Amino acid sequence: MAADPRLLVRAVVPGDESLVARFIVDLARYERLEHELDVSEQRLRAHLFGPQPACGALLAEWEGRPAGFALHFATYSTFRTEPCLHLEDLFVAPDLRGHGIGLALLRAVARLAVARGCPRLDWQVLDWNAPAIGFYERQGARLLADWRVCRLDGEALARCAAAATAP
Repeated sequence: MAADPRLLVRAVVPGDESLVARFIVDLARYERLEHELDVSEQRLRAHLFGPQPACGALLAEWEGRPAGFALHFATYSTFRTEPCLHLEDLFVAPDLRGHGIGLALLRAVARLAVARGCPRLDWQVLDWNAPAIGFYERQGARLLADWRVCRLDGEALARCAAAATAP
């Protein structure tokens, strides 16, 4: 299938921080997680383009208009003893869904993983997001029912870090 000439997927460049930040806010609204937001364009700039980037991102443009983004970062598999890629966020503006933009972003991140020699690409999806789950399954993704996301943050993270080493 030929690429749609209305769609461009490209790596972010300095100056795109405001677009990425806007999409992060839009994603948080969609996921009903606005209360967790602490978005900073300055931190995004440092993390995307600093001397040791913490992450990378792709932007999708539909007919020249910002349409969505995918943010990714490197992880490591001890079982494979190889670097992997983690897709942190994939978001397409609601009014532009259905044009293959999300698929193009996912495939572009998959190409990055393959180009880097990664044996896998991982991400999470909210259990209530049936459209996303169906989309990912249609691409061949497996949902790992036996794994759960664990998280330390805020006060729990501070307490854990400050605790004495001995049990």
